[in-house]
Amino acid sequence: MVRRFTRVIRTAEVIGAVLAVAILAILFLPRFTSGGNAASPAIEEPDLNVAVVPAADSAGFFVALHEGLFAAHGLHVTFIPAVSSETVINGQALDQPTDRIDISCGNYVSYIQAQEAYNRGTRPSSASGAMVAADLDIFAEGSVMEPGAQGLYVMPNSRVRTLADLEGRITGVNAPGNILYLLAASALAAHGLNVSGAHFAYYPLPEMAAMLKSGKIAAAVLPEPFASQAELSLGVTRLADLDEGATAAFPVQGCAVTRQWAAVHPATLAAFRAAFEQGQQIADTSRAAVQQAMEALPAPFGLTKVQAAVMAVDSYPVGPVDVTRLQRVADVMHQFLGFPTFSVRQMTGG
Repeated sequence: MVRRFTRVIRTAEVIGAVLAVAILAILFLPRFTSGGNAASPAIEEPDLNVAVVPAADSAGFFVALHEGLFAAHGLHVTFIPAVSSETVINGQALDQPTDRIDISCGNYVSYIQAQEAYNRGTRPSSASGAMVAADLDIFAEGSVMEPGAQGLYVMPNSRVRTLADLEGRITGVNAPGNILYLLAASALAAHGLNVSGAHFAYYPLPEMAAMLKSGKIAAAVLPEPFASQAELSLGVTRLADLDEGATAAFPVQGCAVTRQWAAVHPATLAAFRAAFEQGQQIADTSRAAVQQAMEALPAPFGLTKVQAAVMAVDSYPVGPVDVTRLQRVADVMHQFLGFPTFSVRQMTGG
């Protein structure tokens, strides 16, 4: 449950009519920022639908939600579990009256793919299987990978002991060409394996452990907390930590809006970003706050205390988007996915 905080202001006892008038005059003066500017304009849209991946990459958002930080900034945020990048980005770009998504926090790879498609002249479409395209503003960084946060996993009795053993076998990943696919491709290439010859099958993350157990896939790319859940329930073992080589300390996730939405809702976006950054700062410094927020997620995403205690976490940046760091994503996409040369500066205002 979102905790609410009420600020209690105690005033001195009013003595005399003149003093009372003076105090009231002070109380009703316009508020100013430290720079002398007038108070922030009214929030254009206080009720927000925010699509976020229910993973440790999103801990800053979940901390802000759990601790009432969005509410403290005048926002009512509805958390929508991100089912797929296509669904989420189209929900933003199409600006539908129903199933509307105002803000999303997801993987950079999908955002860059959507922007590149938009740059080529592709426009958003609700047609199934259509290319996702959107003119996006990545306004905040979400997570930077730490050891153990993303990995390749196999069953404890698997014959797959090394990455080379994956040749001719199927690896499960949650979507084609996304961040987890990119991390897996980078790891394979770093060990001298032919990425183009790798076999991938695509399943939602909550189903991945079952696919491993059934033998439908030989290995699975799992982020936290899905990895820890599979370790505790099935005893899966980590074949490779994806925080290495070209993807060591890799930027994984950020938050984005369409440029059209940002232009219409500048005060709303500023309020969301302020609350989000508070959540990021707490998540980056308080493991306990992250665990509590992840345990409080609605079913079926909430973690047990044990799962929350053992999962690896990322680092959670604050401040302006680091364009140099984010450019690594586009460069690795070019290297391992054959993606066109792309500058992320156009998506960050940097």
